[in-house]
This record gives sequence, C-alpha cells and structure tokens, in this order.
Amino acid sequence: MGKLQNKVAVVTGASKGIGAAIAKAFAAEGASVVVNYASSRDGADKVVSEIAANGGKALAVGGDVAKAADVKALFDAAKQAFGKIDVLVNNAGVYAFAPLEDVTEEQFHRHFNINVLGPILTTREALKHFPAEGGSVINVSSVAAFNPVATASVYSATKGALDTLTQVLSVELGRRNIRVNSLSPGLIETEGTHVLGTIGGDFEKQIVDRTPLNRVGQPDDIAQAAVFLASDAARWVSGERLAAAGGYR
Repeated sequence: MGKLQNKVAVVTGASKGIGAAIAKAFAAEGASVVVNYASSRDGADKVVSEIAANGGKALAVGGDVAKAADVKALFDAAKQAFGKIDVLVNNAGVYAFAPLEDVTEEQFHRHFNINVLGPILTTREALKHFPAEGGSVINVSSVAAFNPVATASVYSATKGALDTLTQVLSVELGRRNIRVNSLSPGLIETEGTHVLGTIGGDFEKQIVDRTPLNRVGQPDDIAQAAVFLASDAARWVSGERLAAAGGYR
C-alpha cells in the first residue's frame, strides 16, 4: 500500500517542473491528484496522461490561484471528481530577478499576488473541503527566503512571507488537525531555471560549490520530501520549514 493511499491531493502549478514531479510522486504513492495549471493545458494533460499510464488517477484543472473565483472552481472540480480533499500543495509561483533600480510595481504585485495571496486563497478554500479528521497543507517556499541572493529582493520577500504564513496558519488551524508546513528547495533543474539561465552558468557553479551534496537538485528530490510531509509519517510535524537543498547554506 502506498504512503498516500486513498488520499486526494490538489497540487497547484503542476503542469511542469517541481509541481509535475510532486503530482506524479503523489499518484505513485496511491493518491488521486488534481493537477492545476494557469496556462499550460498541454503540460497538465501530459502529467495526467503519465499518471494514468502508471495506473493512477488524476485530473487537470485550469485556474489562476490569485483569483478567488478560479480557486473556488478548482476545488469544486476536485470535490466533484474525487469526493474530498486531504492534501493541498501550494506550488504555483513566479520568479524574476532584477536589481533594485529595475523593480517595478507590476513585478511586485504579480509576485505577491501569485506567491502569497494565492496560497491564502487556496488554503482558505481547502478548509471547506478537508474531512473532519484534518488535512495537510504544503507551501513550496525557497531557501531564498532565509539565504537570499542579490537581485532577488521581491522573490525572496514573497517566500519569507510564505514561511511566516505557514507558521501562523499552523497555529490557527492546528486545533482542526490541519498541518501546515513549508518545503524549501534550493536550486532545482527545471524548464524554468533553464530558461532563466541559472543552469549551466556561473550561478549554478556558485550554488554547487556551496552545496555539500555537490550537485543541483532535481524535481523528484523535492517531490519525495513532499510525499513525506503529506503522509502519516509526518503526522506530528506542523509549522516547520523543511529545506531540501542538499545542505546548501
């Protein structure tokens, strides 16, 4: 029996990268998974197809996590398809790096709307669907929240806010047996980090040089940590920040 047998999980931003890896890992452990996407329907459908090909259950549902109406529709679709929700993974996020002089209001608001408001809206909606025995919320943060790099002022600020939100909600929701934890990746090789140019250049070398396990992380490294936090093995873990960064400091 899988570690997440009979559980239902909603994973936001799951059409590619870390979110896709989490969705597939959850399904491999027996969960039914709602694969949320903002714009990449093809990517989400591919994730669902891979899960189905391996005997799992999954559904792709579009929606912008920064819009309350979209969030409600996402959870309504999850409830209709699978009857309940046990786990929420707040993975949807954006990142862009710029020196302070180049930070714009548009960049600020886009980051905070998706990276901070999004998890607030999705967690609020999840409360309506978690069973009486409780649930698990996993906020995908970043080591940039507590070990930031230059030009990441807005992104790091959103992840710092997300870590604080995690701690507050773990206290607020604990009496309802809802666990809330942060999962903080280091540098992970994804489509996004390739496009950004952080893989294959000097930045990657600098990170690897500071990483005791001496490599860049892969999406499945984060997915396996998420499986732990979602599972009953972590039933006594809440309000914590789990860094999955190969020892990067």
